Amino acid sequence: MQTTMRRLLLCAVVAATSCSSAAVLQRTELALNPIRKVVTLLQAMQKKVEQEGETEAKLYEKFMCYCKNGAGDLEASISAAEDKLSSLPNEIKAAVEKLKQLKADVKQDQADKHAAKDAMAEATAIREKEAAAFAKEKSYFDSTITAITKAVAALERGVAGGFLQTNAATTLRDVVQTVDMDEIDRTTLTSFLSGQVGYAPKSGQIIGILKQMGDTMAADLASATATEEA
Repeated sequence: MQTTMRRLLLCAVVAATSCSSAAVLQRTELALNPIRKVVTLLQAMQKKVEQEGETEAKLYEKFMCYCKNGAGDLEASISAAEDKLSSLPNEIKAAVEKLKQLKADVKQDQADKHAAKDAMAEATAIREKEAAAFAKEKSYFDSTITAITKAVAALERGVAGGFLQTNAATTLRDVVQTVDMDEIDRTTLTSFLSGQVGYAPKSGQIIGILKQMGDTMAADLASATATEEA
């Protein structure tokens, strides 16, 4: 029985000791938890700081590279701008001179255009006047040549009396008074066209005068036509 009691007592001591150790361990863990949290937080902060440091280092390298390369580009741009600025006054002067010349050219072109228009109008007026004069001259030659042809035909057939009553005879009377010809021939034709008796013996002479007049007028008409068509 004493042995049993000893065993029970030993078990109780062991149990008490185990309970006391567990309580101590639990209290120790509770005391260590805040420290672990702090350590963990510090480790996270350290990692974040290291990452930010790496990022800043990369940015710094990029900045220094830009400063190194950009400075040369900037200097080149400034140099080009200075060169451009130095040449700008001459360019402005050249542009002003060119604009001035262009304005003068436009003004001259307008003056030439007006002059050409006036010259064209004048030439047209002259041409119309010449055309009208030629038409009048041609009408004169045509009617006179026709009248001469009829007169010659009448004389050759011996029917000059009937011819003298026609408009062709009237045309010849007017022409004979103004045409440039020998005065003797003018007198002879005037006597014939006036219907004076006694022209028959001279009919051959009259025919010759009329034919010569016709040939002259035909030549004059051909010359005038050639001039008109030239």
